Formats: sequence, C-alpha cells, structure tokens
Amino acid sequence: MKNDFTGMIDKWPSTMVARNEIDRFTGGLISPSTMANLDSQGKGPVKIKLGKKIAYPVEPFVEWLNRRIEGES
Repeated sequence: MKNDFTGMIDKWPSTMVARNEIDRFTGGLISPSTMANLDSQGKGPVKIKLGKKIAYPVEPFVEWLNRRIEGES
C-alpha cells in the first residue's frame, strides 16, 4: 500500500484545515501541539493566521505530509 494522503483532500469539507482540527484530519497521526511546535521551528507547512487562529490550506498541507512520509522534511 502506498503511503499517500492525497485522498484526504476530497474527503475534507473545506479548503482549509484549522490547526485544532489537524488530529481529526490526519486520523490522530499529528496533534495540534505537534503542528504548533513544527511551525515555531520553521518546519511546518504553509499556514495562514487570522487573529489567534491558525489554518493550513488543504492541498499544500497534504503535499507537506507526503514529503514527511518520504523523509524530505
């Protein structure tokens, strides 16, 4: 089985994934606190900030996940 998160894009109801929904999006593989840590280290994916909320555009986020599986990030 190929490890690829691309199929998640069509299943997610929005073009964005809020940081507090990361665990739901990834099936519990990554937590919001892990994303916050990676972002603070400059190792996270592209993100947007609106007030105190952080979100990730779905397609770049999935590309980032796929690179992490391959060991590139």
